[in-house]
Amino acid sequence: MMKETKIAIITGSGGLVGVESVKFFSQYFDLIIGIDNDSRGYFFGKGGSVAKNIDKLEQSVENYKHYPIDIRDRVRIKRLFTEYGNDIKLIVNAAAQPSHDWSGKFPFEDFEINALGSVILLEEMRCQCPKAVFIQCSSSKVYGNALNDFGYEDLGSRYELPKKHTYYTGFREDMFVDQSLHSPYGVSKLSSDVMCQEYARYYGLNIGVFRPNCITGGPHSGVELHGFLSYLVKCTTTYNIFGYKGKQVRDNIHAHDLVRAFYEFYLSPNAGEVYNLGGGRANSCSILEAIDLVDNVLDKKVDFKLVNSSRVGDHIWWITDNSKFISQYPNWSITIGLEEIITDIYANTKHTI
Repeated sequence: MMKETKIAIITGSGGLVGVESVKFFSQYFDLIIGIDNDSRGYFFGKGGSVAKNIDKLEQSVENYKHYPIDIRDRVRIKRLFTEYGNDIKLIVNAAAQPSHDWSGKFPFEDFEINALGSVILLEEMRCQCPKAVFIQCSSSKVYGNALNDFGYEDLGSRYELPKKHTYYTGFREDMFVDQSLHSPYGVSKLSSDVMCQEYARYYGLNIGVFRPNCITGGPHSGVELHGFLSYLVKCTTTYNIFGYKGKQVRDNIHAHDLVRAFYEFYLSPNAGEVYNLGGGRANSCSILEAIDLVDNVLDKKVDFKLVNSSRVGDHIWWITDNSKFISQYPNWSITIGLEEIITDIYANTKHTI
């Protein structure tokens, strides 16, 4: 009897989450199919291109096969899924238009990529490999900006929730998602997020939705419009801080830790579940604190400028409560701290801005 072939499809394979997914899952699957047409180069210019990441994967990962397909191309996506069929055991959808600002300028294209592109993948999974596991990389931006009204305290270098606040330990999945401003990006991610949940429940498919905040790590092609920590480490010009006096807080999760969570879900999927997943309080920092960290860890002075206007739909504060995911997958935890993340980004920097 012939051994069954195990195939994983990784969309956005040249991006940060995609690269980590390819490297990680190549250990467990016979073939990794990467889908990426380097749209980041189109969104953000040369500094955002992931062409170098794709080249490196093709050279270094023996069981990797690349397809430069736009996930909106129904004909080519259908052809690919039909070719591999039930041998497809895992789909990680990490392809996206990831920028608030870009989505505001091009809302139609943003929605096509983030929402329609996801539905095209879901439909091919349903028709061609319904026993596979599908992982949707969503976003904390699905919650909109209503959480900005929670009465944050100014602690000098950062804003902070009062200790008695229900979300002091981090935002849980019981946060409301509507009746607030999101940006077109937040809405397109929410649309794909809910559709993934629907495909899981309506069609009985093994689909999980992950809502991270700031994903980062070495291969990240950070630009001013997206990927603040990566861009901060690389930046040699003046770093512009948009709004909130630089005291806005983010928690940061290394892409490797996020992908490890994907693997736990793949091994034992809870269909239709939604997980906030991030670095947690230990990996949180304001932009001002991140600038100090870069100075301390890398001995690099960052020249910055405070811009009064904030990005539309941006959050004042985000720290993730990971307790739901950990309660279901107790083998998982954060393994890469903030200082190590900064060191990793710097070590992987091949060019400056």
